[in-house]
Amino acid sequence: MPRTDGERVIADLKRLAEFGRYKTGVHRPTYSPEDVASRQWLADKFAEAGLDPVIDGIGNVIGRNPSAQRRLLVGSHSETQPHGGWLDGALGVIYGLELARAAAADPALAGLGIEAVAWADEEGHYGNMLGSRSFTGGLSETEIETAASREGKKLRDALAEAGLAGRPRELFDPSRYVGYLEAHIEQGNTLESTGLRIGIVEGIVGIWNYWVTLTGEQNHAGTTQMIRRKDAGSAMVRLASRINDRFAEIAGPRTVWTIGRMLLDPNAPSIVPGRAEMQVQFRDTDTNILEPFERALHELVAEADHAGPCRAAIAPLSKTAPAAMDPGFQTQIEAAAERHAPGRHLRMPSGAGHDAQILSRRMRSGMMFVPSLKGISHHWSEDTTEADIVLGAQVFADAAAAILRGA
Repeated sequence: MPRTDGERVIADLKRLAEFGRYKTGVHRPTYSPEDVASRQWLADKFAEAGLDPVIDGIGNVIGRNPSAQRRLLVGSHSETQPHGGWLDGALGVIYGLELARAAAADPALAGLGIEAVAWADEEGHYGNMLGSRSFTGGLSETEIETAASREGKKLRDALAEAGLAGRPRELFDPSRYVGYLEAHIEQGNTLESTGLRIGIVEGIVGIWNYWVTLTGEQNHAGTTQMIRRKDAGSAMVRLASRINDRFAEIAGPRTVWTIGRMLLDPNAPSIVPGRAEMQVQFRDTDTNILEPFERALHELVAEADHAGPCRAAIAPLSKTAPAAMDPGFQTQIEAAAERHAPGRHLRMPSGAGHDAQILSRRMRSGMMFVPSLKGISHHWSEDTTEADIVLGAQVFADAAAAILRGA
């Protein structure tokens, strides 16, 4: 089996974290100067590992293996959430780099090779998993032309400023790969809280988002009698409470839902709000659970609209389908985990979205987790012990080698 160098993995992760360092985390939004510099650094590291690097027109950094007959694509994303953590995405990218080096040094893997990748914008600064969707043919030029960040910056302009304008976008070649493998921090506390060290991902949740709007009547907070009010804010709070109650009744064992964005217009202390908006999201690995959630949400909005005094409307925002990971890949990850951490691994779903769910639509795909301290992610305090990072790198390498051999 290929032998990974744990000290080298930690050193590379820490060096990558210097691009956009923020407290103990990283602020490296997609196509920012820090992100562009980090991608060039990754391309250079891929070259040092014997790969032929390319940074394509959407920002994906791909290290091609020019000589292998069987190739496994390995990686994750390299940008971060705003003021996010140093391991979210980066762990899988550096594991891919280390695996390419370890595989090249192992005579038993002659003719077998790793191609490492750092996908662009999995975090959604400009769109949903832009890099992996581009690679698999799911990103149109029309979407690139119309997409913009939350701050209103056009994707096309961001690509030009990053020096990517005019570059071709790399596309998936089905004859090139035996599959795709991704490692990631768990981003939850299941592994840490149970004393386990490796998670074998069985499936990745589907994420369904909706925008709910309540329209009332803006008026004076002092002179408008309560009986006359059409308070959109109160209507939103009542509807949100009903949504939470109904969802709890129909949820599966791992279903989660969130009302994470609520807006009032005009959002002033002495004005009865005339308009209120909220974003409703729910996640599960089972479409047979997601669909009843969708029906229930539509029913509750219709009931609120009928009851008044405010009008209620719903509009879909986005849907990602649940994705099952390849059973054979799961078996190989589990076998490698049992060799290095006997009895301390778990098959589990991913409650977060990942590029692996996009790649799984075009090729066999697998995913592995290492623990997150206190279950914290998408925050600068995100962390994982160095011992778990080092262990994960070797488990991941063993699994990848077995997959490449076709075991």
